[in-house]
Amino acid sequence: MKKLPVVLGSSLTVVFLLTAFPARSVPVETNAPTTKGYAAAVSGLPVDTVKYEWRDAQRQRTVPVKIYFPKTGSGPFPVVIFSHGLGGNRDGYEYLGRYWAQHGYVSVHLQHHGSDSELWQEVPPTEIPKIMQEAVANPQNAINRPLDVRFAIDQLTALNQAPGALEKRLDLDRIGVSGHSFGSFTTMAIAGEAFVTPAGRETSFADPRVKAAVAMSSSVPRDEARWNSAYANIRIPVFHMTGTKDDSPMGETKAAQRRVPFDRSHGPDQYLVTFQDGDHMIFSSRQKFQPGGEKDARFHDLIAQSATAFWDAYLKQDPKAKTWLADGGFVALLQMDGKFEQKLR
Repeated sequence: MKKLPVVLGSSLTVVFLLTAFPARSVPVETNAPTTKGYAAAVSGLPVDTVKYEWRDAQRQRTVPVKIYFPKTGSGPFPVVIFSHGLGGNRDGYEYLGRYWAQHGYVSVHLQHHGSDSELWQEVPPTEIPKIMQEAVANPQNAINRPLDVRFAIDQLTALNQAPGALEKRLDLDRIGVSGHSFGSFTTMAIAGEAFVTPAGRETSFADPRVKAAVAMSSSVPRDEARWNSAYANIRIPVFHMTGTKDDSPMGETKAAQRRVPFDRSHGPDQYLVTFQDGDHMIFSSRQKFQPGGEKDARFHDLIAQSATAFWDAYLKQDPKAKTWLADGGFVALLQMDGKFEQKLR
């Protein structure tokens, strides 16, 4: 597949790829994780979902969301906001939304117009590459994504005060953000990664309301000279995730470069897991015509458990969760399926 870079100014190229290459059928999620490992303090809660079409009047933009939340328990529950990859939508990554809700979180899955599945639906297959290229070449899509997250937090604040299933059940002092591919760009932008605009000005979309982040398959600036400055202002704990085969089929970031945000971030606690033989699609659903996938259920298990432990450690401030991550619990669960690294402050 042809590589498709996104250029934001002369000194930064951000590369993203499809959550799942466009298909005419609805993606099928893998089964929920089953391997025993991390024992969360709250588990097995029944889960409900609700969808909204939030309207940002200031930007004249609709932000669709799907929210997974515990049906029982009074809360309030910490909130995780999830950002899909290019060509995805709010219905993707269900295995994470349900798992996190089962473990006492409200998981809010955004849909980003301009870089979502609406790009390729009802489009002749021959036109899809061109449409995707146009989407990633439009810097406004990269700008809108972190702004969608900011807007979502505002909407959640209002939702928490309104009569309904989520009234007073959201702990908005404990918010995490996560995402895959283009969604990982979104996540790192909210965490404090600095970018250069087309006008040559360095800018940041950091939101102080977000306390921790899980970034899956991050891209890196094209200009290696910017690698230190890009991550200099990361001020929250981040769990970086990638795989040894996590190359960009549509971009320039190589698997070995996915660790750069971890290596160049020197703020609060940073973690990195590199899944052995894991490609770009292990974090998402995989269509039948995409190669690989034999170990996706295992990878989903590891992703869900370790991310939940990370949320528990840094959103719920659970010392046992941090100990499980830092002192060998996750390594024991991971076994030969990856390498785990950490920089603790």
